[in-house]
Amino acid sequence: MANTRVLIAAKTYPTISSKYDELVCTAGFLEDGSWIRIYPIPFRKKSYTEQYSKYDWVEIDLVKNKSDFRPESYRPYSYDTEIKIVGKLDTKNYWADRKKIALKNVHTNLATLIKDAHNKEICTSLAVFKPSKIIDFIAVEVERDWDKKKIEQLKANRDQTNLFEHPEDPFEVVQKLPYKFSFIFEDDEGKQSKLMIEDWETGQLFWNCLAKHERNESKAIEDVKYKYFEDFAKTKDLHFFLGTTAVNHYASKNPFMIIGTFHPKIETQFSLDLF
Repeated sequence: MANTRVLIAAKTYPTISSKYDELVCTAGFLEDGSWIRIYPIPFRKKSYTEQYSKYDWVEIDLVKNKSDFRPESYRPYSYDTEIKIVGKLDTKNYWADRKKIALKNVHTNLATLIKDAHNKEICTSLAVFKPSKIIDFIAVEVERDWDKKKIEQLKANRDQTNLFEHPEDPFEVVQKLPYKFSFIFEDDEGKQSKLMIEDWETGQLFWNCLAKHERNESKAIEDVKYKYFEDFAKTKDLHFFLGTTAVNHYASKNPFMIIGTFHPKIETQFSLDLF
């Protein structure tokens, strides 16, 4: 997979690990439209020119992540592996170029998708999903601080080698989100489900709105809900990018969470009747 070309489609909100430090899970598409997961990446420690955005084409030297059984999972060859941004797909013509890559295989039935995930011969862990109906977008308060044991272990590891055997520089971990955001929706059989959204953009939107409203969390949540429920769900052609975690892939009844959204404007056609 050396110098693999990947279209970045999703970045999860940073998490911390007592073993791996602060990490971001990135998912994207290969040129044939198939999914690939790149994990782990210490994204905020990368140079500015390597900090990719959604729908950037990047080139990166990848190897199969042997610690992850999911077939889509790869990792950078080393901690210092360079990430080259080599292009970007724009939003012209209702995201036409993005659709050619991202919408080659769209799922509409969640039960079938979960069955494919639990099937060890298929083991689907990344997918594009089109909900039939969005019912709600909710926020639930959660723990406001990272696990203290993980923080202490992370600090203890600063003087040791980590996954990529690199020296640690002084580094402040990202602030933990105090809310869990979720979509409630129906699939093509009318089955209702609730899935948490772990998109980095959702978390960053919350922090931006919180600053705008001078730390008023209720107003910040209202703004986040407006963007995802009133805008994306009601005025856009909304799709979910779904992904699993390795630890929950086979253990959970429904192992999927939303790792990103795909939301082009709804295409409209105008006809002129001649009399």
